[in-house]
Parts: sequence; C-alpha cells; structure tokens
Amino acid sequence: MSFSVTEPSNRTKLFAGFLVIGYAVITLLPLLWIIATGFKTPADAIAYPPKMVFEPTMEGYVNLFTTRTRVSPEVFAALPEAESWYERIVRDQGMVIAGPSRYGERFLNSVIIGFGSTLLCMVLGTAAAYAFSRFRVPLKDDLLFFILSTRMMPPIAVAIPIFLMFRSLGLSDTHLGMILLYTGVNLSLSVWLLKGFIDEIPIEYEEAALIDGYTRFQAFYKVVLPQAATGIASTAIFCLIFAWNEYAFAVLLTSGTAQTAPPFIPTIIGVGGKDWPAVAAGATIFLVPVMVFTILLRKHLLRGITFGALRK
Repeated sequence: MSFSVTEPSNRTKLFAGFLVIGYAVITLLPLLWIIATGFKTPADAIAYPPKMVFEPTMEGYVNLFTTRTRVSPEVFAALPEAESWYERIVRDQGMVIAGPSRYGERFLNSVIIGFGSTLLCMVLGTAAAYAFSRFRVPLKDDLLFFILSTRMMPPIAVAIPIFLMFRSLGLSDTHLGMILLYTGVNLSLSVWLLKGFIDEIPIEYEEAALIDGYTRFQAFYKVVLPQAATGIASTAIFCLIFAWNEYAFAVLLTSGTAQTAPPFIPTIIGVGGKDWPAVAAGATIFLVPVMVFTILLRKHLLRGITFGALRK
C-alpha cells in the first residue's frame, strides 16, 4: 500500500471539506439573516420566536429611501389614488411620502470618501514603497518602523487632537478632510504591503529597461507597475474595506455634509421605534459595492496573498 506525504488521504479531504462548509455556513448565516430581514415587515422583524417563513415585502426598502408623514383622516381620504407601487406601500401604513430620505446622500458620501481615499492611498503608497524598495533611504528601517507604528495606535487615542485640528483647518464635515484622514490611516498598511510585493520583482527588469533608454519613471511605469498590479489590487481591497466600514471617525468628524452611511444607518427610526427592516435594507445595499469590488479583483487577491510564497 503506497502512502504519500504530500497528498492528503480521502478521510482528511472529507474532514477538511466539512470544516470549510461549516465555516461558510457560520459566516454567511448572519449575512443571509440581514438580507432576509430587509424583506420583512416591522412586526415580522421583531417577532418572537423569529419567523423563518414570511411573506416578503419591499416596505423596508421603501422606508429606507423615503421620508413619510401622517396627515389628518380628512386629508388622507381626499388624496388621489396612489400612482406607484412604493406609494401604495406607504398608503397601506396610513402615511404619505413627504420626500426622499438622506440615505442616498450618505451612500454617495461613502462612495466618494471610500474610493477617493483608496485611490490616493494607492498612489502615495506605491511611490513610497518603490522608494523604500529600490533606493538607499537614510534611516530606512527606522522610518519603516515609524510608519508601521502609526497603524498600531488605537484611533480613539488621536480622536480629540484630530477633531481640534480639523476644526481649526476647516476640514470638519468635509469630503476632503475624511479622504485625507483615511488615507493617512491606511498609508502605513499600503506602504508595508506594497514594499513586499515590489521587493519580489527582480531589479534586473528595470536595469534592462534603463539600458534600453527608459527613464527611471518610465521603467517604474512600464515595468514595475504591471508586475505589481496583483499587490496593488490586493492592497486596494484592504484599504477600501477599512475606509468603507470606518465608524468612529465618521461619527466624530461628520454630521451632515460628509456623513457616510455607517453612522447614518443605525439612526433610521420608524413608527414607534427602530425600523429594523429599513436598517437591514440599508446594510444590505451598503455591502454591495465592496462585495462587487472584491469579486472583480478576487483573482488578484488570491494571487496577492500567496505572492512570494513559492520560490523557484
């Protein structure tokens, strides 16, 4: 009977498969529950025991994107017939639509700030990582440790100084202020990750390009960047996830103009209390951009995690 050290046995494969499936179920169950709650009525959302089978409705999504109000019975009876399906849902609640909600604005702020800070972080992080990887920088190790140490600091430790600084500079509740802040927080991670990727790119490629007449910038743009695309994509995903989900700074530094979705979603109030279907609907929609971004770059992410793990 032959036995392989590297090839796992069938029993090991079966056990590993059960572990992966179990982990996937445990991980996806809360997400599926949130998605399902977005299609429940407020009564079904807080029912005990929890309802596993229910009649789906779009009431949560309608409440998320609209502002509703009550009118007197006389005015309500004199209203013309509802022209749209979402207006009929609001009428069934005994209310009328007063206008759009602020969720669309908050979601757009998240897109601008999240993707804007990620783009800026990739530009600055790639340039800094290339400099640390290819040039003799004085006190390079000390500078790299200093950059990494900023990542170790808990955000709450610098919340008050940043608040006072932003207020003095007029950056409070602005898109530019939040983009700069998230870029500063993510820059240490991007520099360290990208430096590791660039270190794995043979310097002989650039030397050959320089011999062929390329400038240093052309060699960086045409040789290094394509080789580092996997690392840049992987780092961009991690930076976007942080900027997209960040809550503490968003609560402290924004209140209206630049407020993002995370601090806005928990404040959604319905009739008589928290509107849980609307909250779940907002959380579901909030997941979509990062999920799509990660799926589009999933191949780069998997390659980036294992990049440099095997050497020929």
